[in-house]
Amino acid sequence: MKNKIKNLKKIKKQSFFRENYYESFNYINESRKYIYFAIAVFFIFTLIGFLIPAPQEIAEQILKFIEELLKKTENMNQFELIRFIFLNNLQSSFYGMIFGVFLGIFPMITIIANGYLLGFVAAMSVRYEGISVLWRLFPHGIFELPAVFISLGLGLKLGMFIFQKNKSEDFKKYSWNSVKVFVFIIIPLLIVAAIIEGSLIFLFG
Repeated sequence: MKNKIKNLKKIKKQSFFRENYYESFNYINESRKYIYFAIAVFFIFTLIGFLIPAPQEIAEQILKFIEELLKKTENMNQFELIRFIFLNNLQSSFYGMIFGVFLGIFPMITIIANGYLLGFVAAMSVRYEGISVLWRLFPHGIFELPAVFISLGLGLKLGMFIFQKNKSEDFKKYSWNSVKVFVFIIIPLLIVAAIIEGSLIFLFG
């Protein structure tokens, strides 16, 4: 009897996760045009940051930001680095998604800023270490970027509830599905991304 109850609980638990993953992937598919838009804007501003030299004031601010970030992490061990990266990305992704409720303005600013920052950093890296350095940067974003694109795309969609006929109903639907995707898809991606990025930084600098 105990084994039967245990098996039923196990089946129920598996069914719960399977159902939520299925619904999460379905919602991502429904929201793909917003996610594609986020990706397009991100890479446009990455190219701008990479190809067009930044004005001196902006460049100084970015370099100051990077210097402060390096100071924060310089004495961290591998676990601390992974934790720092995960919490930083988690916060950024969650705010980018949830604050999309204000007409999608916040995720749009986040997309532009992050894209430009990546392009700027890539350009600086190439200038000092050569084009081959870009291949070393690639593993850092292989899981992180999809998580960021999904969260910001969902943030953009969330902001569009205001233009729907059933505003209250659509707001609840968008919010609930966004949180579900965040828990079942985005957080696991960010965990893997933090482990890879934190380990690479710790091992290779």
